[in-house]
Amino acid sequence: MKLMVVSGNSGAGKSVALRVLEDLGYYCVDNLPVDLLSQFVESIQHSSQNVAVSVDIRNLPKDPSLLKNTLAELKQSHDVTVIFLDAEDKELIKRYSETRRLHPLSLIGEQCSLEQAVELEKNILSDFKEEADLVLDTTTKSIHDLSETLRSRILGRESKELVMVFESFGFKHGLPTDADYVFDVRFLPNPHWEPGLRPMTGLDKPVADYLEKHDDVIKLKEQIQDFLTTWLPALEKNNRSYLTVAIGCTGGQHRSVYITQQLGEYFKLQGKQVQIRHKTLERH
Repeated sequence: MKLMVVSGNSGAGKSVALRVLEDLGYYCVDNLPVDLLSQFVESIQHSSQNVAVSVDIRNLPKDPSLLKNTLAELKQSHDVTVIFLDAEDKELIKRYSETRRLHPLSLIGEQCSLEQAVELEKNILSDFKEEADLVLDTTTKSIHDLSETLRSRILGRESKELVMVFESFGFKHGLPTDADYVFDVRFLPNPHWEPGLRPMTGLDKPVADYLEKHDDVIKLKEQIQDFLTTWLPALEKNNRSYLTVAIGCTGGQHRSVYITQQLGEYFKLQGKQVQIRHKTLERH
């Protein structure tokens, strides 16, 4: 039996995540108090059906150590993955404003504005986020995009082997919040300034040929490969489910896309479970 624990900021997509898991055959329980989690898992541990549980701000224990200890104990005897859904404050505020729903902290008596409620919830959930195996930033994702991302991440992890997620992004669109490592490649030669290459992407051969002519590009790519190869065994021993590596350039179209694709393909050849995403290209 696999156990998925889903949490995150209100409005970030927990309900969507549960629907995806239900579609994938998981038995889903919404808003289970953390202090009942161990008891619940014990009662269904012999089930052949995978289980997903959502936990939100309304049923977290006042003592943060209880959450950490509960998850640690469950991971010792069960295949547990903790998914945390996050989004930028302004996007969460926008979503609540559009739906005109009350924030959960308002429902339980907190006297605060929507902006204050969003900020307070993030502070309260920070310990939970630290315990997560997978953090997904849903700021720019539609319901369809989030569903597809979750489906690929969950189905991609068919064994307990660590899944390596490589994603390119553009700094002008903001830093990804779901990355474990971020590499800045803006110092590399920029194909954007070559008129013939400007409309292309790092997935196109002419752009790859241009970049591969520069020693700095090859050297950086190999150094990132060596860094990840060196520390992968330690990360795997730490019972991580996912490792997300983000590569950023200015616009997220050429250099970061090329390096990300190259790294992903390299580790695929090493027999690793790999997923590759190009955040800027997915916008268009």
